[in-house]
Amino acid sequence: MKAFFLRIYDIWQFILRFFREAFLPPYEVKEIFNQFFEVGIRSLSIISLTGFITGLVFTKQSRSSLAEFGATSWLPSLMAIAIVRALAPLVTALIIAGKVGSNMGAELGSMKVTEQIEAMEVSSSNPFKFLVVSRILATTCIVPVLAIYMGFVGMLGAFLNVHNNEQTSFASFFQQAFMKVGFFDVWTLVFKSIVYGFTIGLAGCYNGYNASQGTVGVGRAANTAVVVSMFLIFVEEMIIVQTQNLFR
Repeated sequence: MKAFFLRIYDIWQFILRFFREAFLPPYEVKEIFNQFFEVGIRSLSIISLTGFITGLVFTKQSRSSLAEFGATSWLPSLMAIAIVRALAPLVTALIIAGKVGSNMGAELGSMKVTEQIEAMEVSSSNPFKFLVVSRILATTCIVPVLAIYMGFVGMLGAFLNVHNNEQTSFASFFQQAFMKVGFFDVWTLVFKSIVYGFTIGLAGCYNGYNASQGTVGVGRAANTAVVVSMFLIFVEEMIIVQTQNLFR
C-alpha cells in the first residue's frame, strides 16, 4: 500500500510539473511541431485504413439486423451516431496508444537508462520541457484532429456500402446521416479526444522518463505505457459517456 500511494504521489507531481513547464518560457516550438509530425502525419495511413474499414464493416454488419425490420434507411443516421459518438475518438485513441504511446515509452526509457537525460540536465538544458512537455502537448492537440479525420473516413466507408446497395447519392447520405448528430456530439468527440490524447502522452512519457533496470526497463516502460493508457481510455470513456448522458 505504501508503494502504491508513493506511485500515485509521484504521478501527481509529474502532472503538476507538466502544467508548470508548459506555460513557462522558453517554449520548445520546434520540437513541438516535430512531435506534431511524428504523432499526426506518420499516423495518417493507419488511421485512414482503420477508419475506412471500420465504417465499411460496421455498416455491413448492421444492415442485416435493420433489414429484418425493414429499416435499412436508418443506416446513415445509425453510422453517424456510432462513429461520431463512440468509434472515431475511441478507435483513434487506441491506435495512437499502441503506435505512439509505446514509441514514447521506449524512446524516453532508452534515453533514461543510457543517462542521456542526466547529460541534458548537466548541460543546463531542461530535458523535461524538451522531451515530456512537447510530446504530451502533441498528443493532446493532434488526437482530436485525427479523430475528426477518422470520423470522416469512416463515414466514407459507410457511404460506399450504402451506395452500393441502395444507390443512395452522396448528398442524400450525409443529409440523412447528420439529422441525428448535433454540435453537442461533435464537441463531445473533441473533448474525448483531448482527454485521450493527454492520457496517452502522459502514460508514455511518465513510464519512459522513469524507466530503470537497463534494457529490460525499456521494454517494460513501452509495454506499461500501452497497457495503462488503453485501460485509462476505457475508464475515461465510461465516465464521459455517463456524464454526457446527463446533459443530453
